[in-house]
Amino acid sequence: MDRTNSMLISDNIDPIYQNLQLKYGIVGSSPPMREVIRLLLQSAPTDLSVLITGETGTGKEIFANALHGLSNRKKFPFVSVNCAAIPETLLESELFGNEKGAFTGAVEQRKGFFETAHRGTIFLDEIGEMPVATQVKLLRILETGEFSRLGSSAVHKVDIRLIAATNRTLEKEVTSGNFRQDLYFRLKSVQLHLPPLRNHTEDVPVLVEYFAWRVCSKISMQFQGISDDALNLLRSLPWHGNIRELRNLIETIVTLEKASFITPEIIRRYIPPALPPYQSEPLPTEFSLVPFDKHKDNQTMEFGLLFRTLLSIQDDINSLKTEIAQVQNSVNTIRYSFYDTVRSKEETQYTPEESISDDNLNLAYMEKKMIQSALQRTHGNRRLAAHALGISERTLYRKIEDYDIK
Repeated sequence: MDRTNSMLISDNIDPIYQNLQLKYGIVGSSPPMREVIRLLLQSAPTDLSVLITGETGTGKEIFANALHGLSNRKKFPFVSVNCAAIPETLLESELFGNEKGAFTGAVEQRKGFFETAHRGTIFLDEIGEMPVATQVKLLRILETGEFSRLGSSAVHKVDIRLIAATNRTLEKEVTSGNFRQDLYFRLKSVQLHLPPLRNHTEDVPVLVEYFAWRVCSKISMQFQGISDDALNLLRSLPWHGNIRELRNLIETIVTLEKASFITPEIIRRYIPPALPPYQSEPLPTEFSLVPFDKHKDNQTMEFGLLFRTLLSIQDDINSLKTEIAQVQNSVNTIRYSFYDTVRSKEETQYTPEESISDDNLNLAYMEKKMIQSALQRTHGNRRLAAHALGISERTLYRKIEDYDIK
């Protein structure tokens, strides 16, 4: 986009979007942004609570300012509170105020943010970080307009409009018990979901021009535009920090480079190392843990990965079964070898007369001799003898008593 082909943004867009841009800094006319702006314009004149959701850096506070500025409360205070920045122990006092002596350090009576915002708008950013106990009081003030300062039983009443914002998924927080369901439904009278920048990259040119002109007006420099290659480079980035990240990048480039015309070479010098490179190629198959075809879709690749994983697990199970069987065979071999040794020793101790006498040819006699032999080999250790004989220790004790073995 050469400077000769570039005009002021205010000359290129619909008067509605021009007004939002000039007064509130809301930039963009892509379909996702048009839908959000439509809901903004519909809900702003009402007193309905508004829940603004979206990733970090999508501009939630900017939209909250616009909701207040376009409402009938615009002449009264707009109070912005970041719930994540206030310690949990102080949040209730900051929101609802406190009486003198309500807690250590409370040396005087203090109004809270809700009293300060009376007849105006209070914006609770990162409301998903609010403790459940404080959520109860917030629900009460939304339902009745009534609250009590910390350390006081006196009831006060305020007239406020609440706008809340979060980058969390409150539905999941409700399911996990971290956020009250009744408060969630009370907040969600109107929901504005701000799309991440990667979902409306068609707005990148107008965003770049807006941020660049804003910086140039401060440093008294004329902005000459940005090349098409540079725009393509910016569109290709993932923008995990969304519009805030783009703004910081453009402001840095224009300020430090004194760049009246932005090129790809200039941008590449300022792309943070954490961001992926401009051109990313698929990892070669030979370096991949699981070979993949770049022409296959993600679902096919995921199925292939799952299938290969299951096959690998099955192979591991089969190997484990084989090793267990080998160990069992070794144990049996040792046991049988021990039995054979015991029997062999007993046979050498028998006289020919003993081995063929009718008195000795009975199972009880043989069992007694086996027990005696096992006890001798284990030096009287009955637990080891029972294990060698393949019987329980309790059974061995009973047989020792039955046969009166000393």
